[in-house]
Amino acid sequence: MKIAMIGLGDIAEKAYLPVLAAQPALDLHLCTRNAARLDRLGDTYRVARRSTGVDEVIKEGADAAFVHAATEAHPEIVEQLLGAGIHVYVDKPIAYTLAESERLVRLAKAENLSLMVGFNRRHAPGYAGLAAHPRHLVLMEKNRDNHPDTPRRAVFDDFIHVADTLRFLAPGEVTGTTIRTRVNDGLIEHIVLELSGDGFTAIGVMNRMSGAGEETCEAMGDGAKRRVVNLGDVIDYRGGESLARRPDWVPVARQRGIEQICLAFLAAVREGRRIDAGDALATHALCEEIVRQALGAA
Repeated sequence: MKIAMIGLGDIAEKAYLPVLAAQPALDLHLCTRNAARLDRLGDTYRVARRSTGVDEVIKEGADAAFVHAATEAHPEIVEQLLGAGIHVYVDKPIAYTLAESERLVRLAKAENLSLMVGFNRRHAPGYAGLAAHPRHLVLMEKNRDNHPDTPRRAVFDDFIHVADTLRFLAPGEVTGTTIRTRVNDGLIEHIVLELSGDGFTAIGVMNRMSGAGEETCEAMGDGAKRRVVNLGDVIDYRGGESLARRPDWVPVARQRGIEQICLAFLAAVREGRRIDAGDALATHALCEEIVRQALGAA
């Protein structure tokens, strides 16, 4: 199976490329405009097929492509690939605006092609375990150390993981949504999102002025609580406390669900199953509402 990787930034290099390079029967094609990085990674992983442009990838042929380019470039690249009949896995977000994301989801459907968005936390073992835990109340924090940013970039490039994880862990239909933000001089400093439904509440917080880079997620209900710290350590509370640390030899890509989501996408391509991005689009719509609220509060 011919697989292209377009964009070879830090996440692609550290997380995705080691996973794909380790899979049998994959014919990899690396693509980036950075020629030095292209040659370094191509040599490291013994990948002969290399390109500096998407047109070259399409010309050589690919069954599917992983898109890890900058968010601004996603719409053009994804549209090119779908137009050439290539299944696409794209890092979150699909695009910086809901309208562009909707257009690409419609195109994938019209072409009968998979479009999968990189919401890896849905596949991370710690968070998958939370989905099987009583969760009348869900609390998630994803904080940054003194890094305020423009609302659209902060929400779509970062807080989108919080929004999607809350939607994933919500145990029923969401009927209520509350958004609160703090914006100072055009930069967003914190976001609080609350999703609620019959018998449950899910709250997500991001403080970009917190003094610490951290991520925690908790699920509580039926006299039990489970807390996942930085997608690794799992702490269970039921009268007492028990800690399960990530085993020393578990790769970070597996801990964070990246290996699992890659394999799910590849399996769908191999088996001829189409992955629809409709549910991912609902997360993008929620993020668009957060940005609208933040800009209105600015």
